[in-house]
Amino acid sequence: MYKIVIIRHGESIWNKKNIFTGWTNISLSDLGIKQASEAGKKLKEGGYSFDLAYTSVLKRAIDTLDLILEEMNLKIQIKRSWRLNERHYGALQGKNKDEMKDIYGEDQVQKWRRGYKNKPPKDENGMSESLEDTEKRVLPYWEEEIKPKIKTNNIIISAHGNSIRALIRIISNEDVTKIEIPVGIPLVYEFDEKLNPTKRYFLSNNTID
Repeated sequence: MYKIVIIRHGESIWNKKNIFTGWTNISLSDLGIKQASEAGKKLKEGGYSFDLAYTSVLKRAIDTLDLILEEMNLKIQIKRSWRLNERHYGALQGKNKDEMKDIYGEDQVQKWRRGYKNKPPKDENGMSESLEDTEKRVLPYWEEEIKPKIKTNNIIISAHGNSIRALIRIISNEDVTKIEIPVGIPLVYEFDEKLNPTKRYFLSNNTID
């Protein structure tokens, strides 16, 4: 049996303010810092250890990983890639979610947030991503970089709600539009000898989400 741990970053300042963040480089809130440290403690208490870590290039995921490793007294190789970034929310980035619901309607905003092919309005640079777009950029990184190392490394991935949904789709081939990824809670995947997923659970309660 092989395991990897995936964690969504702790609460960010914009999570706290209910603002679409996407690729904007926002710091953790005080609560987010505490959540990351608590995740490190929980992993250490659970007997986990890591020798290879992956994260996005965004500060909230990087800082979450650093706090976890500090709590676990680990100094290991860390690889950062934009392919693990949160999905780009286009013109919605920096906007309050409730205010966007007032403008566009709750159903439309929900489609932008959870729909697979739905893209938010583009920003001034023409940027915007659907979950499908996010999955397409995560897929080669998983297949070429992360997956081949599962059998020889204890791996932790610090990423974001939608890049984690993309990973779940890639690993388990399931509908993720209704899956909520809590901040700061380790998600454990177990694999068999052929690297087929056999079990998935959040470390907080050891149950399938």
